[in-house]
Amino acid sequence: MNYRQLSKEELKEVLAQEKKRYQELVEKNLSYDMTRGKPGSNQLDLSNDLLGEKYIGNAKAASGTECRNYGVLDGIPEIKKLMADMMGTKPENVIVGGNSSLNMMFDTLMRFMVFGTSADSTPWGKLDKVKFICPVPGYDRHFLICEKLGIEMIPVELQEDGPDMEKVLELVKDPAVKGMWSIPKYSNPSGVVYSDEKICQLASMECAAPDFTIMWDDAYTVHYLGDAPAKQKNLIEACAEAGNPNRAYVFGSTSKITFPGSGIAVLASSVENIKYSLSYITAQTIGNDKLNQLRHANFLKDYDGIVAHMEKHAEILRPKFNAVLEVLEEELGGLGILEWTKPQGGYFVSINTLDGCATKVVAMANACGVKFTPAGATFPYRKDPRDRNIRIAPTLPPLEELYEAIRVLCVCIKICSAEKLLEA
Repeated sequence: MNYRQLSKEELKEVLAQEKKRYQELVEKNLSYDMTRGKPGSNQLDLSNDLLGEKYIGNAKAASGTECRNYGVLDGIPEIKKLMADMMGTKPENVIVGGNSSLNMMFDTLMRFMVFGTSADSTPWGKLDKVKFICPVPGYDRHFLICEKLGIEMIPVELQEDGPDMEKVLELVKDPAVKGMWSIPKYSNPSGVVYSDEKICQLASMECAAPDFTIMWDDAYTVHYLGDAPAKQKNLIEACAEAGNPNRAYVFGSTSKITFPGSGIAVLASSVENIKYSLSYITAQTIGNDKLNQLRHANFLKDYDGIVAHMEKHAEILRPKFNAVLEVLEEELGGLGILEWTKPQGGYFVSINTLDGCATKVVAMANACGVKFTPAGATFPYRKDPRDRNIRIAPTLPPLEELYEAIRVLCVCIKICSAEKLLEA
């Protein structure tokens, strides 16, 4: 049964039936929060050994550094090696920070605004206009950073293998376009994995702005749901090979590997960019939490240890993602009113309703006790021009709650879709 092929009378019958289901759900007084991609408690339990003294030992790094004291701005050697391996680069190309990669992203752009991207570049804050390319749907916090810093955002469609490069190549002809956001692997919210071809295009493209910078948020690089993390061309290497070694700033963390509130964040870039960044970080801090760095290095051990740990996460998350896809197919398959992604990793499922329905769907679900990320949040300035994209975060709720929450969403989609088609 395709809604688009139903007569008005048949649509009215469907609408009445789904409204009755909706009212029954309202009367259950549900309270489910799916607004953010938070790990569930059973995922956090996987790292509980970090809370004891087992992985601290004598509190000294392999280099002999006393981890309880000041110093070592870029991270102790063993955590630099571990984070470099996770990001596919070398220890000299990384700075290990505190617990938040978002914090490192904000600080990086603030440095560019105040001091420029290098010692001989013009600070962006002194320019009349600074613009950023923003693949959509995307991460709301990236867009919020730009909004707070007065950076104009230009949305570009995120295709199945990365951004619309025809559009990107046209935009970078403008010298005011200084950079671009990207979540290259299992992207938030659609789960897209950038192709090597597009990564090489981004690394080698000619840009009118000599200080054009790619903010590469590789947050989900090891968050796989299949058999292993997806293989992908390393952007830092690609930029060096293309003769643009300073173009890439790559970010990651253990936030959804161990504990989001007390993980390890990392910035990776060219050696020149790392030295430049450290010249300002030295004025910000005398060092991050080296005890936490030591714990993580001893707990995760090496890249293989990270992947083995992430397999435990995947065993918990696969049933949740499968539950979302199962209910969507059962309730909405073949109706012609919804498109959805089938991610192989990451933390989200992205859905597209009929145009003009997303805001109403989210509001209806919220009124029924099921909270989703606000419609429009996955676009710059919170404005989805087609009002159709909704981000589903399946990771936090227990499985039985998740089934019910997605069923609520489906009922809301059916109601809003039928009403939309009846208006036509």
